[in-house]
Order: sequence, then C-alpha cells, then structure tokens
Amino acid sequence: MGRVGLGVAVGCAAVTCAIAAALVARRASARARWRRAVALLREFEEGCATPPARLRQVVDAMVVEMHAGLASDGGSKLKMLLTFVDALPNGYGPPRFLTAALAWNEEGIYYSIDLGGTNFRVLRVEVGSGSVINQKVEQQLIPEELAKGTTEDLFNFVALALKSFLEREDGQDVKKALGFTFSFPVRQNSVSSGSLIRWTKGFSIGDMVGKDVAQCLNDALARCGLDVRVTALVNDTTGTLALGHYYDEDTVAAVIIGSGTNACYIERTDAIIKCQGLLTNSGGMVVNMEWGNFWSSHLPRTPYDISLDDETQNRNDQGFEKMISGMYLGEIARLVLHRMAQESDVFGDASDSLSNPFILSTLFLAAIREDDSPDLSEVRRILQEHLKIPDAPLKTRRLVVKVCDIVTRRAACLAAAGIAGILKKLGRDGSGVASSGGSGRATRGQLRRTAVAIEGGLYQGYPVFREYLDEALVEILGEEVARSVTLRVTEDGSGVGAALLAAVHSSNRQQQGGRSHIV
Repeated sequence: MGRVGLGVAVGCAAVTCAIAAALVARRASARARWRRAVALLREFEEGCATPPARLRQVVDAMVVEMHAGLASDGGSKLKMLLTFVDALPNGYGPPRFLTAALAWNEEGIYYSIDLGGTNFRVLRVEVGSGSVINQKVEQQLIPEELAKGTTEDLFNFVALALKSFLEREDGQDVKKALGFTFSFPVRQNSVSSGSLIRWTKGFSIGDMVGKDVAQCLNDALARCGLDVRVTALVNDTTGTLALGHYYDEDTVAAVIIGSGTNACYIERTDAIIKCQGLLTNSGGMVVNMEWGNFWSSHLPRTPYDISLDDETQNRNDQGFEKMISGMYLGEIARLVLHRMAQESDVFGDASDSLSNPFILSTLFLAAIREDDSPDLSEVRRILQEHLKIPDAPLKTRRLVVKVCDIVTRRAACLAAAGIAGILKKLGRDGSGVASSGGSGRATRGQLRRTAVAIEGGLYQGYPVFREYLDEALVEILGEEVARSVTLRVTEDGSGVGAALLAAVHSSNRQQQGGRSHIV
C-alpha cells in the first residue's frame, strides 16, 4: 500500500472513530437528559406525597382553623361566614330516612337567579309532593362591559332577563319567592341580605363593593315593575347543601370541587363564639367556610405551587384552592413539564408552547390521565394538536401521564382531608365526640350515618379524581367509619337549591310544618 493509500485509510479510520465517538456521546447525553427528567419526576412525586399520616395532620389543622374562624373574624384563614340559613328543605327521601314530623311538603313554583361568573341563569322550579317535578332554565351571557361597568347597569340587565322569563312562563301578576345565588365573597347580614366583600372572576365594578347585593337586585326588580323580592341570598355551596338535604336529611355538609372549590356545613349556634347570643329558630346555622383560603404548613407544597401562586392575581391567597381545584391543576402540570423541557430536552425542539401559562387546561390533564390505550394515542393527539409537540416517544408520553396522575392524586387526597376535617369538627369521624356541631349529637362509640353533598365537574366528570378522593377518605377515616359516610352527587344546587331555600324562607318562620329546622 502506498503512502497515499495509507493516508486515506488512516483518515477514514479517524473519521469513523470521530463519528462513533459523537454517536456515543450523543447517546450518553440523551441518557443523561432522560435521567434528569426522571429525577425531576421523582422529586415532584416526593414533594406531592400524601401518606395517611400527613393527611391526618391536614385534617387536624383544618379543625383548628375552623375553631379559630368561629371564634373571631380575622382569626383564621377560614372566614367561616354566617349564612343565616337556619332551616333547610326536607323532601321525602328513601323511606328509611323519612322523618314524618319534619317532612317538607311546601308545594308550588319558585324562582332563582344564579350569578357567579360570565354567565347567569334564571330558573323556574316546580316542587311537588316531596320532589322537584319540573324545572326550566334560561342562560345568558353577561357582556364584558357590564362586568366592569356600574352596579345599576348590571342588575338592570339581570332584572330585565327575569322579567322576560316570568312573562313567558307565568305572567308577572303573582308575587313570587326568589332565591339569589351570588357566588362572590359576601358578608351576610341576614338570610336575604349581604354586602359584597370583593369581586373575583374578572368582575371589577368598583361602586358595588360594600353594598347589599340583594338590595341592589331588589331595586332593579322594582324599576322593572316586578313584585318580586329576594327571599334567600346564598352562594352555590349553600344551595348544594339545601338540595342535598332535600333528598337526604342526613346531609350535614356540602362541597364544591370544580373550577373553584368551597365547603359549608351545619354548625350549632352556641359554637359560633364570635356571634354569641345570635338568635335563630333552631339552634343551628349553615356556615360558609370559604375553605379555598385554608392554609397549613402540613400541605405538601412544591416549587411549582410557589411559581403558580406568583403568576396569579391573588398571590398568597386561596392556597388550598390552588392545590385542588380545576382552575389550577392543568397549570401545575404544565409548570412541571416546562421545567423538564428546559432541563432535559425530552420534548425536543418543539416545546415552546409549554412556556405559555394555562395552555394545559385541567380538561386536557384529565384526558391525558384517563387514556388507557396501549400506545397512549389520546396523549399523543393532545401533545401534537394542542401543545404542538409532535413525535413524542411512548416513554415520554408515559412521563406526561405520570405527571398528570401525581397532580390529580394530591388534589383528590387533600380534598378528602378537607371533608374529613369537617366530619371531625362535627364528631362524625368515628371519634364519638361531637365537638360542637351537626344536625344532632353523637354518642361515644356510636356511628351515625352522614351524608355530604358534592357538586362540581372535577368530582362528577373526572372518574380518576373521584376514585382517589374516595380511597383517601377511607384511608383517613378507616373502613368502618367510611361506610357510614355517603358522598352524594347533586345536580344544580346553585339553581334548584336556591329556589328551595327561597321557598323555605318565604313561609312564616314561626311555623315549623313547612321546613326542617336545623337542630
């Protein structure tokens, strides 16, 4: 072999070695990036861990905050707002739950307005013998300019919609009871009045804060010539409790787990220390916890939760809600995936969309988690079509599913701990001690059947979330106690429940025959 041939051979060998070395280095780099992604996943999973012992710490912290909120205004992250609802509808549920002396048989037609976001609804609810036999609903979009305009303009719009609805349905010559569901923070002054504390959900009508929202609606109804007045001013959680109690008199609490979250329950008035001497007909009152603002050092907070809090308008508020409600779960998952994309490059060069806040909704998170196809085809579709991440390999798709599962499990377990906290406050967690509340007193060692009304798309429409919540409740309470607790899904407590409360509170409050008083 000549010198030229030898040189060519050496050169080819060198190039081959360089290519091989580059390939080895690339594979080593890819393995290192993948290991980093897995490490981030494990770190996130450990940070979100909710073993039973930790959940019981959250339960105890919830009870402490409930006591503090009942003792004084501002004494707790939980506002523990009085609703002045001291009587609940009680229909004819299953015979074994029927209490004939308290059976609520107020038949008739009642109305409600549900205002809690960019849409509002008007409902006509017809109550028969122990059941809701018919209901009609009309929904309208609130123009953006009205959400940022004046009080008078907003309520004139709502009142005119009700007037039009009444004229089509029944005419407007009969005086009607009206329930008003107003799902914004309100300090209640009576069952039919309350002052707006602050706006949320994109509303910003400055002259409304501090005003009596029921009176604002009443004034607008009068301007429209309607002989209709607000009989019951409630939020959606109280309406859910009313509807749940109508069908099951063992219902002592209600929880909403949807885009937002909240809870209310029946408390004895002698336990509401900040309002000692408060007069009611029954000795009990529904308390609106506003539990979305609950906080405790025992909550499993991660750096991603801190980042989420920093990018929201209500920073340092609604900490519990930001960990369990549908508005935020998808965003938490996005923050985790975005960091993986930055530090491990598992999504290649097509991960720019992950830098867009709230691009991954909880609806997509649920679809990803519930994809049980062998090749995770739905996950691939969401990554390609919505997040613009094509050709993600199967192991990467599995990684995405795992992230969504961790977020879902933590949220469900914490929601279960919140429910268990209410049960413990009421002495219905198996301890046998009724610390202060509920619709009756427990005896040590005796388990009473307890129902909790639940509403909201996250629990109703996301089976995996519901399964995790139910499992966590059993872990916290134990199997024997958990068997005595029923989580009952309700439909449209904010509408139908408000109408039922209007019916209850429109009759003579001294006559017990038309309602079930809270004991």
